[in-house]
Amino acid sequence: MQGKTVVATGATSGIGEVAAKTLAGMGARIVFIARDARRAAATLATLEQIAPGRGHRFHIADLSLMTETRRVGGEIAASEARIDVLINNAGAMFSDRRVTAEGLELTFALNHMAYFVLTKMLEQRLAGTPQARVVSTASGAHRGARLDFADLQCARGYSGMRAYRRSKLANILFTRVLARRLSDSGVTANCLHPGLVATRFGDEAGGWTGRLFPLVKRFAISPEQGAQTIVTLASSPEVASTSGKYFEKQKVRAPSGAAQDDKAAELLWARSEELAE
Repeated sequence: MQGKTVVATGATSGIGEVAAKTLAGMGARIVFIARDARRAAATLATLEQIAPGRGHRFHIADLSLMTETRRVGGEIAASEARIDVLINNAGAMFSDRRVTAEGLELTFALNHMAYFVLTKMLEQRLAGTPQARVVSTASGAHRGARLDFADLQCARGYSGMRAYRRSKLANILFTRVLARRLSDSGVTANCLHPGLVATRFGDEAGGWTGRLFPLVKRFAISPEQGAQTIVTLASSPEVASTSGKYFEKQKVRAPSGAAQDDKAAELLWARSEELAE
C-alpha cells in the first residue's frame, strides 16, 4: 500500500477505523469522511501516530444527505490526484422510521444511496488510477430479504431490521452492477460480510433495537477480526483481478438468490440514479 491513497467512510470507529489504521500501517495515505469533527480529529491524530507525514486528512459531511454526499465527493475528486481504494463502510440501523430532509428513508439513504452517490462522484478518479478498487461493507443480514420496488423507502409496515436487511441486499446488487460498469476501466468492485462485530453499530438505533444490541454483542467478534476482510479486499494481490463478488472471512461466498438477481440489480441502479438527482 506504499504511496496509495485510500478514501473511506465510517472510519472513526469500529471496523472502519481498524481498517484505516491497518492500511495506514501498511503504507497507505488515508482520506476519510466523518460526520463528527471531534471524532474525526481523534482518528486523524491516531493515523498520524501510526504513519506520520503522509498527509492523512478528513472531510466532514452527513452522508445521509445526497447534497452533502455529492459535495464531499466533489471536494475529494478535485483535491486527490489518484484514488487507489474507496471503502464504503458507513452504515446504521434505526428502530423507528426516520426520513431525511431530502425525503429519503434514513437507513436506505445512509446504507445504500451514500455508497451509490459517493462512488459515482469518485468514479473518474478511480478509473484514472491503475488497479483501483471499490470495497463496500454489506452483511449476511441480506439473506431472506427482497427489495420491494413499489416501496423502496419502507413506508408500509416499517421494521428497523427489515429496512437494514434490504439496504444490505442493495449493497450487493449495487456491487454486481458496478463491477460490470467498471470492467473496461480496470477498477474492481467487491463487497463483504464482516461478521457480527462488537462496535458502536446499533448504539443510536433507539427502541428495542438499541436495547437488544448490547446483549447480542456479547457473542460478537472483535473489530480487528471484523476488519480483516476489508483490509484483504483493499490490499491483497490475490484479489487484484476479482470483481463483482461477495466475501466472508476473506473468501468468496455465494450470496442469497435475491442478491444474484441481475434484473433487480439493474432496476435498483436505475431507481438510485433517479433518487440521486
